[in-house]
Amino acid sequence: MSRLRIYDEGQPDNPILTTADAAEIASELDRIGVRFEQWQPRADVQPGASQEEIFAAFREDIDRVVAEHGFTTVDVASIAPDNPNREAARAKFLDEHFHIEDEVRLFVAGAGQFTLHVEGRVYEVVCTKGDYIAVPDRTLHWFDMGAEPAFVAIRFFKDPEGWVGHFTGTDWATKFPRYEPESAA
Repeated sequence: MSRLRIYDEGQPDNPILTTADAAEIASELDRIGVRFEQWQPRADVQPGASQEEIFAAFREDIDRVVAEHGFTTVDVASIAPDNPNREAARAKFLDEHFHIEDEVRLFVAGAGQFTLHVEGRVYEVVCTKGDYIAVPDRTLHWFDMGAEPAFVAIRFFKDPEGWVGHFTGTDWATKFPRYEPESAA
């Protein structure tokens, strides 16, 4: 289940809002320029599906977003709990960073947690199957896929080079909860 928690940056143990209501999540994130939608596939897509099957299940929404935002590359990223590189993959984006391009994802299966640090607040967004999130370029954030990552996501790029993480060197990410999959269920 999708979830949003909002914290004052100085109160990492005390969220000021917790919601699983998709409309409320979208409204709260819209206030900081983040787009959140829930997409329904035309057909059920299982982990292990080909990129073509995944694209076919979401074709109309993919085409709409590509046309609206001028994305030039759309691909599928996938990681499973038995991936031998899972610890390194998780660690790669656990520290606060930003990109010089919007970070846009559609979760096809599984889940992950985006944590956004904006104007003295921290927005913890658990994204699950069907969740589309578009984080504007230069938004400070970190991403946690959990200790046993399991997700399939469609990624959208204008320039894949713009997706390189620029790390801030701060310790903000260590102050807030890590992603625990059972808490997202």
